[in-house]
Amino acid sequence: MTLANQTPIPELYVSDAAAAALKDDAGQMPSWDLTPRQICDLELLMNGGFNPLKGFLTEADYNGVVHDMRLESGALWPMPITLDVSEKFAEGLPAGTDIALRDQEGVILAIMSVTDKWVPNKAVEAEKVFGADDLAHPAVNYLHNTAGPVYLGGPVKGLQTPTHYDFRARRNTPNELRAFFKKLGWTRVVAFQTRNPLHRAHQELTFRAAREAQANLLIHPVVGMTKPGDVDHFTRVRCYEAVLDKYPAATTNLSLLNLAMRMAGPREAVWHGLIRANHGVTHFIVGRDHAGPGKNSEGKDFYGPYDAQTLFTQYKDEIGVEMVDFKHMVYVQEKASYFPADEIPEGSTVLDISGTELRRRLREGLDIPEWFSFPEVVQQLRRTSPPRAQQGFTVFFTGLSGSGKSTVANALMVKLMEMGGRPVSLLDGDVVRKHLSSELGFSKEHRDINIKRIGYVASEITKNGGIAICAPIAPYTATRRAVREMVEAGGAFVEVHISTPIEECERRDRKGLYKLAREGKIKEFTGISDPYEEPKNAELVVDTSDIDVDGAAHQVLLKLESMGLIGLS
Repeated sequence: MTLANQTPIPELYVSDAAAAALKDDAGQMPSWDLTPRQICDLELLMNGGFNPLKGFLTEADYNGVVHDMRLESGALWPMPITLDVSEKFAEGLPAGTDIALRDQEGVILAIMSVTDKWVPNKAVEAEKVFGADDLAHPAVNYLHNTAGPVYLGGPVKGLQTPTHYDFRARRNTPNELRAFFKKLGWTRVVAFQTRNPLHRAHQELTFRAAREAQANLLIHPVVGMTKPGDVDHFTRVRCYEAVLDKYPAATTNLSLLNLAMRMAGPREAVWHGLIRANHGVTHFIVGRDHAGPGKNSEGKDFYGPYDAQTLFTQYKDEIGVEMVDFKHMVYVQEKASYFPADEIPEGSTVLDISGTELRRRLREGLDIPEWFSFPEVVQQLRRTSPPRAQQGFTVFFTGLSGSGKSTVANALMVKLMEMGGRPVSLLDGDVVRKHLSSELGFSKEHRDINIKRIGYVASEITKNGGIAICAPIAPYTATRRAVREMVEAGGAFVEVHISTPIEECERRDRKGLYKLAREGKIKEFTGISDPYEEPKNAELVVDTSDIDVDGAAHQVLLKLESMGLIGLS
């Protein structure tokens, strides 16, 4: 007898013959090049991970999901899965149009029949789905500043799966996992969702969860998109593989999930449960502050610590997966072992290392004790995150025209080159305009493109151990944040706000640009006819009104030293 968790589920792929014919037809169709998040979503649509969805949500389904966590059919579904596109692409698409969905190399993955096209109210989506229209939430920031303004909905025909060149043996579709469970006779399977490396507390937690549920263990980490600043998935998977032999091979499996997380807390927990049910899992560990994004713009947690567990319990019958409570595990020194935080023997000495403290120890090359993590995991983390003084970093100057950004940046470059040790590159606004962005004008759109190009080059320099110094005006908060996220994937980002007042900038204006702007002869001039959004949380603020260039550059050096990025001694 085949059990429910071992029965194949529907996929959206067409036959090989139909796929070949559709590929021939696709040359005549409009093509959309999918974003990384859309590729993750499409893969899980096609392989059944998002069952019962048959494609990207229609407007009616979207409204039901946003407001009530339900599709038009009444089925439970908490997360909008939408194809967001540009206004330009959406303009020429009448309902009924078939479009080719391609990866970033132009390879066709699927055909979508567009049934719906609409402009969503993103503020409402943010409030309902994420609990607040707050740009401190990474998914809300993505919604407003990265996602396209128009949504398309309609069914999808899958032609081929996205290609993954990494860890191919660890990537399993829902039906591949179901077949694996059937072959091994796994009737009860508890899944552990993680976007972090596994340490000893996680091992103890998963052992206890498997024993409590009397189930086999599926370690099911997310390797699609997680939260900006998370450890990259290549490092994490090497960490998982390094400790897999600490688990009993007969009752444990590691499989990778190519999911683009939204960090939506309670709704995300329900979503993760539905996805795991599709993968043949019977039990699911829901953590404290499950899929929480951290602090909101007021410094408070977006979600309560147990909100996710409460919502999951409310819908557990529809989800079809039993919840296993996450026990926060702490190390008791006298017992030399881990205990749930609510079962600590009285008078015990409790040891714990937070994620922030772990990052500090890695950054400063400090000891990480064996009671906290496995030497094999620490070794992998140190390979990816050497001490800060050995990492690349970016210093990003921002400020008004004439504030002194370029001059201070040049002085800083010379001082860093004098110190030696790492290559230093200066990405000055005017120089970049000449070599990277000569075709761009000065509209908001073009200025954003220019800054993102600077950010991309800086991120590559940083990732490869060099120092990038950038000195554009960069007037928009969202664009600076996008650059920070690009750079921080490979090293440190140090924002320096040159806060020289506009009156002083005008007084210094050798080119007469401010005068021309006030006369209306230069349009969209930052500080006059176009806004400059001052940084709220820059690592350093320097006003060059009453300090010389050498002094300003030295302030930056002292900041870099205090952050552990350089040594002045």
